Amino acid sequence: MAQKTDFLIIGSGIAGLSLALKLAELGEVLIVTKKKASEGATALAQGGIACVMSKDDSFELHVEDTLRAGDGLCRRETVELVVRQAPERIRELIELGVEFSRDPNDPTRLDLGLEGGHSRRRILHVEDHTGREIERVLLARVQEKANLRVLEGHLAVDLITTGKIGRKTEGNRILGAYIMEWATGKIETYLARVVILATGGAGKVYLYTSNPDTATGDGIALAVRAGARAANLEFVQFHPTCLYHPKAKNFLISEALRGEGARLLDPEGRPFMQKYHPRGELAPRDIVARAIDMELKRSGADHVWLDISHRPADFVKDRFPYIYETCLRFGIDITREPIPVVPAAHYLCGGILTNLYGETDIPGLLAVGECACTGLHGANRLASNSLLEALVFAHQASLRLREIWPEWRRLPLLEVPDWDPGGAVDMEEKVLISHNWDAIRRLMWNYVGLVRSLDRLELARRRLAFIAREVEDHYWRYLLTPEFVELRNLCQVARLIVISALKRHESRGVHYLKDFPEKDNRYLKETLVSREVLLSYDQ
Repeated sequence: MAQKTDFLIIGSGIAGLSLALKLAELGEVLIVTKKKASEGATALAQGGIACVMSKDDSFELHVEDTLRAGDGLCRRETVELVVRQAPERIRELIELGVEFSRDPNDPTRLDLGLEGGHSRRRILHVEDHTGREIERVLLARVQEKANLRVLEGHLAVDLITTGKIGRKTEGNRILGAYIMEWATGKIETYLARVVILATGGAGKVYLYTSNPDTATGDGIALAVRAGARAANLEFVQFHPTCLYHPKAKNFLISEALRGEGARLLDPEGRPFMQKYHPRGELAPRDIVARAIDMELKRSGADHVWLDISHRPADFVKDRFPYIYETCLRFGIDITREPIPVVPAAHYLCGGILTNLYGETDIPGLLAVGECACTGLHGANRLASNSLLEALVFAHQASLRLREIWPEWRRLPLLEVPDWDPGGAVDMEEKVLISHNWDAIRRLMWNYVGLVRSLDRLELARRRLAFIAREVEDHYWRYLLTPEFVELRNLCQVARLIVISALKRHESRGVHYLKDFPEKDNRYLKETLVSREVLLSYDQ
């Protein structure tokens, strides 16, 4: 018996939750999330939200900073929309209960931080755990809504469209999704008039990442398999400073430390960023990350240092309590000694191609948050624009859905066949999953990282194609498990990233190709990939 709802939202971060609150006024909303609702990238976001708030700042400056970071590939219309909507979206968060940090010298004013790439202080934050507080508040408001339900421990296996069930005369409209219960592996049919993908990024494609374990590129893989296009997947942003410690899995050291004067030091303890950019530690992330990579290659060391110990200890503890306490647990007192750091895969600037309302190529399917490509980030995301983008496009999606809802609510929920496992049997040797999972992540880290070459990209493409054939063979032979569903998505997104990188013969933003180290204006366009493009590279 199929489950039915008006709006099915896959993902429970800032984009999915804020959209759910607005859609609850229209109909029934079901949020499906892989683990616990709070276990996503939003809760890990330390820095804050960029928003013009001070007299010495302006929308024009924020727009120009974003365009500069995006290195020629931002859609100006999107950038203008997001920047100008920011104050209103911030007001909504405050009304929901988010208490942003106040200026210690004037408690009537919000405290504004500075991060790399920004020409003014405009980062609103809740100390150094902004995302965690926003997630907490949004979940609390969601739980107050009677017609809004959160289903934890469930993941989407595949989207259902009219094209997939043989109703191609009706186009390729979305009908719902096949959803697996994590604990049991049982797959059920969930029908909805509208499906929204808010699944976050794909950092787990790489061996080292700041992302949570949930970031396996599910939404992008689901959308592309269903017939939607993705864009700009070659632009994977590496955060320059993740904690380097054997027991620290994916702990991020916020860019806000550099905004407050932290210095990057080479393995011998010498500052080095002025060699690479006149703004030093406040250069855009791609430049800082590549500078660290070059210093590591030069020295053969495992990490560089980030030092804020020259600032007053009380200031550091008050401004960065979460980072201070976490590092202290690993035996590092950041008020007295530098922090060992390395770059790690952090943010996917591309994603599922959408318009200004979050709509994809498939009617009834929308994408918001990191899994979407709205045109805001271009070739490189400006720090603290990501939470803002999620809020703005959740709002934009709600505007469009409110507009079309009188017509869409009358659409029939078509009969859809239940999930059929066919003759599939249990997979007895889980090593098949773990081996390929590890192989993909190491391959991507070694061949598709901060600095790329055509030879390494082509080698990665061929090896990933081989792994993909093995994964698809297992898909039909064995009963699905959550881990295998994630592996399949991970493999497909890795392939799409590599193919996108192979299509861009220049260096721009976070895509640095040794064979073509300069920008080439022939590539001032988005890199589009699709199910058909993926198939063409199988030949």
